[in-house]
Amino acid sequence: MTLRVTNSLSGEREPFEPADPESVLLYYCGLTTSDPAHLGHARGWVHVDVMHRWLEHLGYDVRHVENFTDVNEKIVARVGEAGDSEADVARSYIRDVIADMRSLNLQRADVYPRVSEHVPEIVDLVETLVEKGYAYESSGSVYFDVTAFDDYGKLSNQNVEELDAQGEERERAEKRNPADFALWKADGVAPEEIADHQHEGAAPADEAVETAETWDSPWGEGRPGWHIECSAMSMAHLDETIDIHVGGQDLVFPHHENEIAQSEAATGQTFARYWLHVRLLDAADDEKMSSSLGNFETVAEAIDTYGADAVRTFLLSTAYHNEAVYSRATMNEAVERWDGIERGYERAVEACDSVDARTKVHDEDLRAAVDATHEDFAAAMNDDFNTRRALAALEGLVSAVNAHVDARDEYDYRGLRMAVETLEEFAGGIFGLTLGDSGGGGEVAVAEDLVELVLSVRERERAAGNYERADELRDELEALGVEVQDTDDGATFRFE
Repeated sequence: MTLRVTNSLSGEREPFEPADPESVLLYYCGLTTSDPAHLGHARGWVHVDVMHRWLEHLGYDVRHVENFTDVNEKIVARVGEAGDSEADVARSYIRDVIADMRSLNLQRADVYPRVSEHVPEIVDLVETLVEKGYAYESSGSVYFDVTAFDDYGKLSNQNVEELDAQGEERERAEKRNPADFALWKADGVAPEEIADHQHEGAAPADEAVETAETWDSPWGEGRPGWHIECSAMSMAHLDETIDIHVGGQDLVFPHHENEIAQSEAATGQTFARYWLHVRLLDAADDEKMSSSLGNFETVAEAIDTYGADAVRTFLLSTAYHNEAVYSRATMNEAVERWDGIERGYERAVEACDSVDARTKVHDEDLRAAVDATHEDFAAAMNDDFNTRRALAALEGLVSAVNAHVDARDEYDYRGLRMAVETLEEFAGGIFGLTLGDSGGGGEVAVAEDLVELVLSVRERERAAGNYERADELRDELEALGVEVQDTDDGATFRFE
C-alpha cells in the first residue's frame, strides 16, 4: 500500500511522492526556548519521531531537521528568572529540551540548528527578497510586502484584503500594508514587547531588553524576524524545496503562510511539497495546552509520574491529525495500555524461551494474528500515519499471545518467535517503546513493583494459612485504588 498523507496545502489526502524516490527531506518547526517543554510540544515530537521511523522502515533515507528558536522576545522576558541574558535563558531551556527528548526515546534529528547560528544566512535571504522587489526597508527594518506575492494566503485560505495587521504595534507606522510582516527588526527589543510575557522573579523589563542580542546588517543593527528564521535554516540544511514540513496546527497562520511566501518569492521554487499539521493537545478544560495559559504538565513531570513509555503510548493513542485530550483518566488509560503491551511481550518472550515451546506445536490462530498485525499495522501507518489504528493492531497481537499462553501447556515456538519479532519491530522499532527495558518506568513502575511485593507477602500468608491477614492485605491495596483478582495462575492487579 502506498503511503498517503493529508496535505494542509491542498486539504486532500494525497499519495506521498518525494522529489527523490530514495530520500525524504523533513523539517519540523521546533521549540521557542522560553519555557519548559510540555506535553503539547511532546505530541509533535513523538509523532514526527514515528513519521521518521516509518519512512525509514519504508526504505527512505530521511534527512530530518528540527530547529531551536533561541532569539525571541519571549526568551528576553525570562531574563532574571532562567538566566542573566537572552543567550543564557535559551541555553538553559535548550539543555532541558534535549534531556526531555532523550528521555522520550526520540531518534536524533540530523541537526538541531539555532537561529543565533544562522544570522548570515538570514541576512542573505532578506537581501535577496529586497533585490527581487518582495521586501522593502523602512526605518532600519525590512518588511515583506504581502501584496507582491500573488499566492499569499494559499495555505491558510485567507484573502490579503481581509487580513488583520501583523507584528508589534510600533511596527505598523513603518509598513506599507498592515499585513506586511517583519523580516529584519531594527535595533533591539522594546520593554513593552516583553511586559506581558514576564513572570514573577524576572528582571525589570528595561534591564532585560539590554541583554537581547543584535547583529550588523545592510540596514543597520537589528534582529531577525521570526518567520524568516525557519526558511533560512531549512534551506541551509536541506534544500530550496523540501518534501515534508511539519508543525503545530497553531502555526498555519501566520508562521507557515509567511514561510511559504518568503521562501518561494526568493527561490521561485515550491518550498514544501507536503504540509502536515499536528493538532493541538487540549487540556481537560477544553483549552489548548500552552505555556501562556499555564494549564500544562511538563514533559519531565509526566515522565517522572507515568514513565516515558506510557507517555508515548498516550500521545500515539490518537492520530496526529485528530484532536487529543489530556487528563488523569486518559493518562491512566495509557498506562494500562502500555502495561498490557509490555506484559504481553514479556509473556511471549518467556513462553518462547521456555522448555514448553515445541517445534511441532502449531497454533493457526496465533500465526494468523501475526500476519494480520503486519497487514493492519502497515495499512494504518500508510493511511496518514494513523497511530491509533496501528496501536490497536499491536494490542490485537498481544491478545492473541495471551490467549495462546493461557490455553496451552505446550507452546508454538515458531508462532511465539514471530510474535516477539513483530512486537519488537513495530512497538519497539516504529513506536519507540522500550520493550524488555525497565528504564522508562517512572513512579508507575515503582508503584507496580511495590504492589507485586505486597502480593508476594499476601501469597506467603495464604500459604501459611493466615487467610485473614491475606484478606486484609488485599483490602488495603483496594483502598489505595489497586484492584486485585485471584486466578489459577496467581493474583493479578490493575490500578483503578
